[in-house]
Amino acid sequence: MSSPAGTVPRLTAEQAPGIRGALLRYRIMAYLVGTLLVVLVVVGVPLKYFGDNGLVVTLTGVPHGWLYMVLLITAYDLGRRVHWPWGRLLVIALAGTVPFLSFWAEYSARKDVQARLAAIVAEETGGPHTLPNGR
Repeated sequence: MSSPAGTVPRLTAEQAPGIRGALLRYRIMAYLVGTLLVVLVVVGVPLKYFGDNGLVVTLTGVPHGWLYMVLLITAYDLGRRVHWPWGRLLVIALAGTVPFLSFWAEYSARKDVQARLAAIVAEETGGPHTLPNGR
């Protein structure tokens, strides 16, 4: 993800649309996976073990597992585009396995990527600038 010399390659304006798309895909997956995991752990597991009803575990556990794989793909795609180090990608990947942590990982990733996109805009225009959505 990073260059051998330890310097992060510069992002260009031509890369910005692809980065925005990758960020949107990652954000959607992070929220889906995080929500399913919270429902699974907070509702499904207690119902299964205290109420002898495994329906919620079945209905949320299987989709969470499959969507977690898609989350890994979208996180890798975003990380590749913005040149994240492997350590950051590992933390983001593991965040999908801990309830509520995927929401923090999404927030952190979004702030980082938006700052990088703002830097692209500022470099292209010659000064500080906000993104079209006001962030």
